[in-house]
Formats: sequence, structure tokens, C-alpha cells
Amino acid sequence: MGKQKWDFSGWATRNDLHCSDGRTIRKDAFKDCDGKIVPIFWNHQHDSVDNVLGHGMLENRDEGVYFYGAFNEDEEGQKAKKRVQHGDIRSLSIMANQLKQVGGDVIHGVIREVSLVPAGANPGAFIDVVMSHGEEVGDAMILGYDEAISLHFYHADDEEEKKDEKESDGEKDSEETLEDVVNSMTDKQRNTMFGLIGKALEEKDEKLEEGDSDMKKNIFDRTNDQNTSGVLMHSDGTLVTVDEVATIFKDAKRLGSLRDAVLEHGIDQIDYLFPDDRTLTTQPTFIQRDMGWVSDIMGSVHHTPFARVKSVFADITEDDARAKGYIKGKMKKEEFFGLIKRRTEPTTVYKKQKMDRDDMIDITDFNVAAWLKTEMRMMLNEELARAYLIGDGRPASSDEHINDQNIRPVAFDDDLFTIYADIEVASSATDDDKAKALIRGVIKNRKLYRGSGNPVMYTTEDALTDMLLLEDTLGHALYADEAALARKMRVRKIVTVPVMEGVTGKNGNPLVAVVVNMSDYNVGADRGGAVNMFDDFDIDYNQQKYLIETRCSGALTVPYSAMAFEMKTTG
Repeated sequence: MGKQKWDFSGWATRNDLHCSDGRTIRKDAFKDCDGKIVPIFWNHQHDSVDNVLGHGMLENRDEGVYFYGAFNEDEEGQKAKKRVQHGDIRSLSIMANQLKQVGGDVIHGVIREVSLVPAGANPGAFIDVVMSHGEEVGDAMILGYDEAISLHFYHADDEEEKKDEKESDGEKDSEETLEDVVNSMTDKQRNTMFGLIGKALEEKDEKLEEGDSDMKKNIFDRTNDQNTSGVLMHSDGTLVTVDEVATIFKDAKRLGSLRDAVLEHGIDQIDYLFPDDRTLTTQPTFIQRDMGWVSDIMGSVHHTPFARVKSVFADITEDDARAKGYIKGKMKKEEFFGLIKRRTEPTTVYKKQKMDRDDMIDITDFNVAAWLKTEMRMMLNEELARAYLIGDGRPASSDEHINDQNIRPVAFDDDLFTIYADIEVASSATDDDKAKALIRGVIKNRKLYRGSGNPVMYTTEDALTDMLLLEDTLGHALYADEAALARKMRVRKIVTVPVMEGVTGKNGNPLVAVVVNMSDYNVGADRGGAVNMFDDFDIDYNQQKYLIETRCSGALTVPYSAMAFEMKTTG
């Protein structure tokens, strides 16, 4: 921060806080904003220059983004400063855009401004989505939660500046002051020490009222209660005094470790100096696969308001369908071509969950019902996307199998719709050999593609990694990034699909890539067959039950609109 004078500080964002719209800001989502100077507005209002109250600096930390702010010297800035000093305004909110998400997790964004906002009534985080336009702005969000601005206002300390000047001249203070020691503590250490001192003062006042002149009351003394659990004690069983606590923290500065300072004083229970552990999030964080491919597929497929789909095609590629030359006096011949029909019926895909009502009542930290429903919708989307692209992978004899005649997977569809190509490599082929063969195979077969627009290549993470690691004879990367590789292979982009790992293709070899524009894949659902959530209460077993389901059909509707590539080993 140098010599910049700041008027206040506080948290602009906190990591891993589940917001009311289902989003979660993840660690380092705004790390590119570290050190960035942004304006301070009043309540995100941009209709008047008077709403610009000052500026501040963003600091990316492990817990989130911290903000140091300075008010303008004009009337509006000084008004805001007084209101914050008085405690009338206590919370910060950010506006960010250029957002990138993986499922409900925000992993990247750019903070454009910080606003002072009134203290919110809801202790949880909230997000307001701001729809804007233009390449610079894009969709944005406003994020805030009720967490107080730091109540101490500070500027660069004059004495500290003088101290710096002395040190630059070769003069240094011979001994640290108590203030120096306190300022060197972490927030947790400082709060713990203040709590201990406050408790000691309370007990001292009680003793004075009782006529006890002993001013060396031990702050951890619980002998009156006959209970010494959870107190700091020396190895000989004597209790630690307030003076010793101050000395411990001072020694921690000298030794560089609070633990070493505590052990030096013969005390084992260092954990008592810190507050109890707290969870980073109010609700459990899902351990899940990468879901980026799911949103890509679910957002690309074509939808119709009817589930029973019939496709009719006329094959005019045969010679009999060609136009013919006429010779005078000869009979003109009719054209012949065949008709191809396919009918796809709907099927039901569901996910069911239940929870004991007693447990739901006892969980008060977060809305467990909303949390369960979020998980159910997320997993249903993954299952549908998987069924659309490669099938659900369960054997046809399984009761849970999604019928592939109702939702037809692209990677296993009829030859009229999916082009199948084997990438042949020798059994001794290296990863580089396989990667080069895959690139060559996709490019060579691209001429057979008859789908809409430029397709997307869905592949495994291993296959993409091997292709990106290809180098020329001088050790230079052949492809700078995924975009360069995609241009080489004549696809719009490359999307990795974790569930494709280990899948065997239609010809019995490992499936390594599917090239398709999912807008050629139709998902049909009759009215009432779209995704629905149901919940019910089982009186007999005191259980709350939830069901999410959809009844739909799915199939490619454009001939030769997909390509499936398998890696075949020979020799």
C-alpha cells in the first residue's frame, strides 16, 4: 500500500459463500484484480457524478478480496465518511462482469466497482444480475452480504513514517513497543487477546467490589467453579496469568512463531489461544466432476414442445436420382429415390431423494431442502447430457438403464446419422503418435460431415492433453492453445467430457472423440413432460421425499451430422 492513506477497509467478497441465486464465488475468482484501483459508488447508482464517493484498492487474499478505501475531499465524499464512522453505513458490495462459471461456481470475473450499501437484513450473500450490453461490459452481477466495514479508520501513521525515515538514516528503535506487538498479530490472535483481557477486567471489578485487593487475578482461574477444563496451564499445573499472555505474544514476534513462544513458556495447550474452528461455507460443498460440458450440451440441443418425433428423409445421392440428358425420340425416364423413416418415443428420466424430517429440523445452518434440490437438478442435467452424447453406460438389462431407442446417444446412433471412423495405430504407438493420428483422422473425415454450421469436438482430457503437448523438431509447441488446435481440426471448439474416459465405441474400440453440432439433436417433451420437481411427506416413516423427473425423447434429426472416432490398435 506504500504511503497511500486509506480511510477504511473491509471485505469486498468472501470465498465459498453460497449466494441466494445458487452461485458460489470460489477462491481466486478475482485474483487478476489484485492491486487494482476501482471507484467507490453509493449503492451502485451511476445516475449522478455525486454518487462517486472515492476510490480504493483491491487485495486478493486466501479468504476473498479485501478492500482499502479512501473518500474524496468533496462534500459528498466527506458526508459518506462521517456516516461510515458513525456506523450508519457498514457494508460493501461489488459489481463484477466478464464472469466465467463451472456449474454454479464463479471461477473468474473482473471487479469494476465497490459500493457502500446499507447493512442488509439477510446474513447470507445475495447476487443481483445486471443485464448489460457491449463487449466491455457484458453480463454483470452485483454481490454483497452483511459484513461490517472495519470500524477503525486509519491513515499512514506519522510516527511510522518518521520511523521509516530513521531506519533509512541507519537509526532503528532498540525495542518494540506493546503497540508494535499487537499490530503484528493476526485478527484471530488480536481478538482472542482482547477477549482474555476483557474477561480479566470483569473479574477484577468483581473482586474490588468484594474487597479483595489482589490485583493479580489469573484470567484462566476457574477454581471457584472447580473446573479447569479448557484453560492454559504450565507443565507444573500452575495457571497462566494475563502478564504471561502478553509476554507470550511479544515473544512470538521475536521467535517468528506463536507455537514456539507458547512451548518456550512450558505451555502445551496452544489451541486454547485461538477461536473454535469454523466451516468456510454454511452448507457442504459438492465434490463433483467438471460440469462445463454439461452446460454446453444442455444449452445447445434443440427443443420441441412435443415428445413423439418422426423423421422422414429422401435419399437423392444415388445415380437414379440424377438429372438425365434427353435424346430426341427416346422416352424420358422417371427418377427413383427411397424414403427413410424414423420414429422416436419419449421415456422418463428421474432422480429420487429422501431425508428424515427430524434431521431437516435440526440442521439450522442452511436450507437443506434447497441444497438437496440443487444437487438433484445438477445430477439430472449431467445424466441427460451423458445420455444425449454417449448413452448412460449401464447395461440394457439394468432397471436404471435409459432406453437408447427413446434417447438416442450420438456416439451410438444409426449410420445414417453418425459417421464412424477408426483411428488405426500400431500397438507400439506413443502418445504423440496417437495424438497425431487423431488430428489427421478428424481432418480427413471432416468432408463427410453434413451437419449444421461448424461442429464441436467432445473428447477426453487425456486426448486433448496429448494433442496440446505435440512439439516440432525444435521443441516448440505445435499448437499454442485449444483455439489453435480447434482451428486446425476445423471445429468450433474442443470440450472435454470426463464421463467419456474408458467408454468403448460402437466398433469395440476406445471412444476418443465425438464431433457434432448439438443443435442438430432434438429433445422433445409434451406439455407437463419438462423437468418437474415433486415433494411429499411420508407420515408413517416421518420422511420428506423429493422427486425430480422429465419425460422426453432425444435424437439426431440431420443425416450425417455427427462423427464418432475410436482408437484402434493393430499389429
